[in-house]
Amino acid sequence: MRGTIWDDMSLQATMAGVLAAFVGFGGSFAVVLSGLRAAGASPAQAASGLLALSVVMGLCGILVSARTRVPISVAWSTPGAALLASAPPVHGGYGYAVGAFIICGFLIILTGLWSPLGRAVAAIPRSLVSAMLAGVVFSLCLAPIMGLREKPVFILIILAVWLVVSRIRRVLAVPAAVVVAIGLAALTLHGGHTDLSLWPHLIWVTPRFSLSAVISVALPMFVVTMAGQNIPGFAVLNLNGYRPRPGPILTATGIASLLAAPFGGNAINLAAITAALCAGHEAHADPARRWWAGAVNGGVYVIFGLLSGAITTFVALSSPVLIYAVAGIALFGVLGVSLAAAAAEPSDRDAAMLTFLLSASGMHIAGVGGAFWGLVGGGAVLAVQRYRKLT
Repeated sequence: MRGTIWDDMSLQATMAGVLAAFVGFGGSFAVVLSGLRAAGASPAQAASGLLALSVVMGLCGILVSARTRVPISVAWSTPGAALLASAPPVHGGYGYAVGAFIICGFLIILTGLWSPLGRAVAAIPRSLVSAMLAGVVFSLCLAPIMGLREKPVFILIILAVWLVVSRIRRVLAVPAAVVVAIGLAALTLHGGHTDLSLWPHLIWVTPRFSLSAVISVALPMFVVTMAGQNIPGFAVLNLNGYRPRPGPILTATGIASLLAAPFGGNAINLAAITAALCAGHEAHADPARRWWAGAVNGGVYVIFGLLSGAITTFVALSSPVLIYAVAGIALFGVLGVSLAAAAAEPSDRDAAMLTFLLSASGMHIAGVGGAFWGLVGGGAVLAVQRYRKLT
């Protein structure tokens, strides 16, 4: 028989949830802000998107964890934000990007309600999806290197902290680099004026829809969100002995995505890396009580969301070189894992390389971005190669 919520509370699970939220937020909020700004959002709209994502995904994590009694960690789509940051602004303006966010949310809901769609996504060769994700994050990962030309001392300090902490505890390396970058950025704040408020403030963005935005933003974002976050997130839960039904959880995150989208939120999904902090043994010796870590993780995200105005104001007044450098460092791990997975199967490497190059190119054909053409081009090469093997 289930105990009450208060029976399952523990200091150990609480600390695990707080740590997971700190790692998740600190390690990728710069990527989210960079992505929204690249999609055409104003600083105030980007702050609204960060607020909407943090609060909605936090509440979703609390509700789903409490409902299932499973440590469900809900997060924003970091690969989706990287996709936005690596591409030119969406043709037609930010409203079309928001429309693409809504389409992505509907696709996630449909995946939860109709399992064949989930199986279709899972059937896309891992080498191609990984190559596309590597191409998407590649330009951002170059930011720390390019930043050496403008602020070499500061960038070297941030990289040194990231490297040293990664040798001690890898999961804390990026948050540590963020803390140092914030300290260095405080030394270089300029006295410019922004239209931002320190208080949390949601801004409604009327969604607009176009075929090019659906193809170049919504579909690639859906694929990288499913393949880069949701599928690994369920894998982490399974490795720790949890077998929740995927459908209701995907539906919940899809609904959360829809709620956040009109205010600038790109996509909401299961966490992958930080999920291990809440679902693993360090959260609690008793697996039945670890769900509290997932709920606390959600609660801390809500608190971070309420600070989004102050965070975005600080970023707007800081050196953009440092912010992009932190965003790039946050994606080093994603790039490494994606490249390794893309090249893991020797027979797929030609197709994966073409997918990577097209996705990294930033090219647009007929208003459609490189990530989509990367999958199309790589898929065509793979199909030809496999056909020739059969004949």
